[in-house]
Amino acid sequence: MSFLNQLKQQAQTLQTRQGDELQHLDASTEAAEAACKTVWHYFMELPRQLNVIEPAAVSLSLDGKATWPAMKQTDFRFDARKKTLRGKEVFDYLALGWRIEPAEPPALVAADLPKGRVSVNFPPDLERVERRLQAGQVRHDRQELRHPETKRLQSIVFEHDMAARASVRVMPNHDSGNFDIRLAAVGGLEIANTRYTVAQLNTAALDELAKLIVGQASRFL
Repeated sequence: MSFLNQLKQQAQTLQTRQGDELQHLDASTEAAEAACKTVWHYFMELPRQLNVIEPAAVSLSLDGKATWPAMKQTDFRFDARKKTLRGKEVFDYLALGWRIEPAEPPALVAADLPKGRVSVNFPPDLERVERRLQAGQVRHDRQELRHPETKRLQSIVFEHDMAARASVRVMPNHDSGNFDIRLAAVGGLEIANTRYTVAQLNTAALDELAKLIVGQASRFL
């Protein structure tokens, strides 16, 4: 066999392998898009119901000591974006977002919502409070309290709104057939991440997510 024919065989083998890989990727993409459409329909309908119910939020606290008043979840909204993958339009992410605010707001304008105040003076406590502020996108002011004479730092005080934002973002990986799901301030002021396969992300799983959002026992995480 001539060297040219050897090269032809190598090229044909490579083309066959690449064709098989592309076929596998296309099948994975189709399956991921089908799961995305399931999420789309669920996320389109869920906010309509929750905006009427305005479910209660779980008990919230930044420092684990001072608890917030009774809170409700409201203003649920759905968003989805697309991107181009190998010349095809596919989902980039699907997301829900909503507000957490006092269940019984004061008889004032929204800008006058009550304020909370927490004080920390140890690094672990500081990290915990900052992490929870960030998870819930809680608007706040930070102040350092120092000794009037020595100027030594005594504590850090956070004055914050009694309101937060929560979200769920579903991000498909079409090639691997997995979904990375990020939950912010769902069931508490924390960030949680989980991964589902295409086969796992179905209506039953989304029902478990809805239970988690409204504070019922859930197997989603």
